[in-house]
Amino acid sequence: MKIKVDRKVCAGHALCAAKAPDVYTLDDDGYCNSDGQTVPAGKDEQARFGAAYCPERAITLFDESGKEVR
Repeated sequence: MKIKVDRKVCAGHALCAAKAPDVYTLDDDGYCNSDGQTVPAGKDEQARFGAAYCPERAITLFDESGKEVR
C-alpha cells in the first residue's frame, strides 16, 4: 500500500502521526511528509486509521495496482 499526501491540503494538524506513528511522519513544521512512502508490512489498518483522522482528507491510500483503498 502506498501513501499519497496532498501537501496543498495538509494543514499540519498532525493527527495522522498521532493516531498511527509507525506509518506517518512529520516534517519540522508538523506537516505530514509520508507522501510516496510504502506502508510498512502489517501496518495497513494503522495507515487507514491515521488517514481517516485527517480533517482535510489530505491522505489517500493506494494498493499495489494503483487503485484507491479505504
